[in-house]
Amino acid sequence: MFKNKKILSLVITILTLSIVLSACGGGKGITRSNPEDTLVVAQGADAKSLDPHATNDQPSSRVAKQIYNTLVASNVDMEIVPALAESWESIDELTWEFKLVPGVKFHNGEELKASDVKFTYERMLASPSVSHIIGPVAEIKVVDDYTVQIITSEPFAPLLSHLTHTASSILNEKAVTEAGEDYGQNPVGTGPFAFDSWQSGDRITLKASEDYFQGAAAVKTVIFRNVPEGSNRTVGLETGEIDIAYDVEPIDKNLVADNAGLELIEGPSLSSQYLGFNTQKAPFDNVKVRQAINYAVNVQEIIDVVLEGAGEVAKSPLMELIFGSNEEIQGYSYDVEKAKELMKEAGFENGFKTSIWTNDSPVRVRIAEIVQAQLKEIGIDASIEVVEWGAFLDRTSAGEHDMFILGWTTVTGDADYGLYALYHSSQHGDAGNRFFYTNPEVDKLLDLGKTEVDQEKRLAAYKEAQEIIVADAPQLFLYFQTQNVGENKAIKGFELHPAGHHSLYNVTIEQ
Repeated sequence: MFKNKKILSLVITILTLSIVLSACGGGKGITRSNPEDTLVVAQGADAKSLDPHATNDQPSSRVAKQIYNTLVASNVDMEIVPALAESWESIDELTWEFKLVPGVKFHNGEELKASDVKFTYERMLASPSVSHIIGPVAEIKVVDDYTVQIITSEPFAPLLSHLTHTASSILNEKAVTEAGEDYGQNPVGTGPFAFDSWQSGDRITLKASEDYFQGAAAVKTVIFRNVPEGSNRTVGLETGEIDIAYDVEPIDKNLVADNAGLELIEGPSLSSQYLGFNTQKAPFDNVKVRQAINYAVNVQEIIDVVLEGAGEVAKSPLMELIFGSNEEIQGYSYDVEKAKELMKEAGFENGFKTSIWTNDSPVRVRIAEIVQAQLKEIGIDASIEVVEWGAFLDRTSAGEHDMFILGWTTVTGDADYGLYALYHSSQHGDAGNRFFYTNPEVDKLLDLGKTEVDQEKRLAAYKEAQEIIVADAPQLFLYFQTQNVGENKAIKGFELHPAGHHSLYNVTIEQ
């Protein structure tokens, strides 16, 4: 949860107002080319799977957010609010009891029961991709059809925050069982939009659920289009083919902000970007090599050149709005001579050859190019390999890479989610730790932070863990980025969520 949600709300409001005002220079609106009740949303990659337990990537989560509900949710201020559970209470330090909203229907017509909750979390615990989110959960007990208890093996302080994650979405046991291995392409939820069709690599179509328990959405059809090239997302906005474009490229921001028919919405996000090292492969198993690369790259230049200044140098894994961040860490400064010294001490005075993997995101490709150029200063000859998104996730999970560019969003706003999956040795591979990083002391501190209920002791554990992680440098710490969305001005009611999983339920289209 945010430490200062009032500041967060104020920042979002000021940024939105200033951008709206700057765009109010007169001129005509942009005529939408889509049907009046159809909302077209573009993002930079196709979903990998719509089974919440099969993946944990942002493009998939953004679609899943519309299809499913969780027991509890987080609003745009990161406050925990009711969703499928109308109330909840802590029975003791190991037991939480939830009362379900009666009469909620899945998209296949089945009524939500406590047994679906039990099925969902037991299935989630068996998933190598997302089980870490609720790892200490030991038992899910059905009290009656509308009452369920979650029992943990030890105190689990971030439980409620973690239940807001899209991976904790509640599934229908019958639908999952019937679909079998094809469930990820045939999802069934309780959310405001039901899955309709998926043209792989192109678009996913959702239809409004008329039986949605909070009332049917005004928009009847939502189409998520896969538009990897950022400039094409902007062109789509300008021509009226796209109503909402996620992640407007830095170079296009003024095009959107200055267009009288468009609106650019910006706000803070909970994500950090990094260049990771495979710490189990030479020469990245040498901490001095990893530290040298941190000193050799001018991250501020990357922010200025690639992001047009829309970011902040990351000195540690967590940005300041996340519970458990350590703002005292100074991180690595840009110091090429220091980098050369470390390379010499590591036995690589003459450098080495390696590779940087990235997906086809233009921003990440540009970052890779800058890093490639700057690493030459210390003798590192790095090739760049652009890998298709699904293959990128699979192959980095398998540890085939040397270096890779990726990001992580601390969706729940709690350090447990931001650190455990990335740095605990039990999470190597698909769960998040694609560095294959292992440090027993970090494991111990992250275990303590997960189970300790005293908030001050949790904070102390997370701060110490981050100091060790930064010193071990399993990654080149890049930046915390401001997130943005461009939209047609006919679109009303859209709000940025700091986690990047924006709800489309309250969006309307002005005719």
